[in-house]
Amino acid sequence: MSLRQFEYALAVAEEGSVTAAAELLHVAQPSVSQQIRGLERELGVKLFARTPTGLVPTVAGRAFLREAQVAVSAARRARATARAGADELVGELVVAVQMGFGARQLPGALGALRRRFPRLEVTVFEEPSSAEMERLGRRGVLDLALMAACEQSPDDAHHLGDEEFVVVLGAGHRQLAADRVELRELEGEPWVRFDRDSALDGVLTGVLRDNELTPTTAARVSQTATAVRWAAHGLGVTLVPASVVPSDHEHLVRPVLPVVSQPVIAVIRHDAGPAESALLELLRQETWHQSAFFAPVS
Repeated sequence: MSLRQFEYALAVAEEGSVTAAAELLHVAQPSVSQQIRGLERELGVKLFARTPTGLVPTVAGRAFLREAQVAVSAARRARATARAGADELVGELVVAVQMGFGARQLPGALGALRRRFPRLEVTVFEEPSSAEMERLGRRGVLDLALMAACEQSPDDAHHLGDEEFVVVLGAGHRQLAADRVELRELEGEPWVRFDRDSALDGVLTGVLRDNELTPTTAARVSQTATAVRWAAHGLGVTLVPASVVPSDHEHLVRPVLPVVSQPVIAVIRHDAGPAESALLELLRQETWHQSAFFAPVS
């Protein structure tokens, strides 16, 4: 077995077809087919099953692909470390960010990293829950994870700052007249919420409970951008980290009382290379506390 075969199998799983995988890899389709067949012969199992929607991994295929991803990521990190020099860093950096956190800070840090090391390839995954990020970390796939701190946070986590949560209101909402919104003033409001297993909905559930609010759920969404837009259109109010709010919606946002915030941490792999260390340092230089982000209402 070779890393090339691993990469071909991962591409087929991602794209759902040999043709699309070949296009992604910039190789001829017969080459991909041949490598997959050879891999299956060597393993003695079928890695993919053909369905009406394309090729999907079999049970054995899914188990194999999990380990193949670990091997490919490790090889890329090894190449990057070996080729790192004073003025050059190449390879791939895999980052996972918990949905809603670092939406302003991470792009700035990544932009500075790419300007410093233009040949470095960065892949970013956004995950709704810390549990999924921990699973990816255990598989050895991630180089750096950015998330909210919790009781299970590792001891070697790096505290970067805090994310303050804000409420997004519809145009013309009565609470827009306030500099800060008392949470209890939102009694009876419908809420735009997040998926039940997401960390953001966990924050909102705790806030509503602590402030003795009984929520009416207007909708559940999977993305912070959707929650902000729907709240702005008056479907219901929502509570999100301040950094996710785009500039064209800032006039519909207010900080809340009591203040809601969460510490943000970065976790890097134990055998961290120069790319992870450089990104961590750039993240430290970003501004994290958002309490002064929104100007008071005049």
